[in-house]
Amino acid sequence: MPDIYSIAVFCGSRAGFNPAFAAAARQLGTGLAQEGIRLVYGGGKNGMMGLLADAVLDAGGRVLGVIPDFLMKWEVAHPRLTEIEITGSMHDRKRRMAEEADAFAALPGGIGTLDELFEIVSWRQLRLHDKPIYVCDVAGSARPFVATVDGAIEQGFASPETRNLFTVVDGVPTLLTRLKHGADGTAIDTSRL
Repeated sequence: MPDIYSIAVFCGSRAGFNPAFAAAARQLGTGLAQEGIRLVYGGGKNGMMGLLADAVLDAGGRVLGVIPDFLMKWEVAHPRLTEIEITGSMHDRKRRMAEEADAFAALPGGIGTLDELFEIVSWRQLRLHDKPIYVCDVAGSARPFVATVDGAIEQGFASPETRNLFTVVDGVPTLLTRLKHGADGTAIDTSRL
């Protein structure tokens, strides 16, 4: 696996109910800064997104926020990013994030997070990229995604190899280890998810 200097992280614009989610965002942000890995994310100041960016910045790291113009008008952009890029659409946002990243990770989030995750997995299936994709399981947060993929496989809409397009990792420390060492070991046993 190639070295990872920049990672696109998909996560919620809300923090969720479980305090473990916010803690994971902060832990990942601090870890990315310590490893010298630039964060590429959706540019928001709220929820998991804001917590993640704040943690990277507070630990001296670099953050590129990619945000569509209409969200700038809604004043949801993070005010102190290292870099910010304003796009014309959500589609352009996802494309630019993908271009800027050496790898992808998903933390807990809602519909937008799932949209970004499914799209980047789909792009890998279509061979538009071959960058690693990590789904970070925090307190069972990966269950809905894994269940949807497994359902598509069980119903014959996807091949079993679809599960090889992404790796579910058990928590932020495991994700940081994978990013730091380029480990491509076996994914955690997701049958328990």
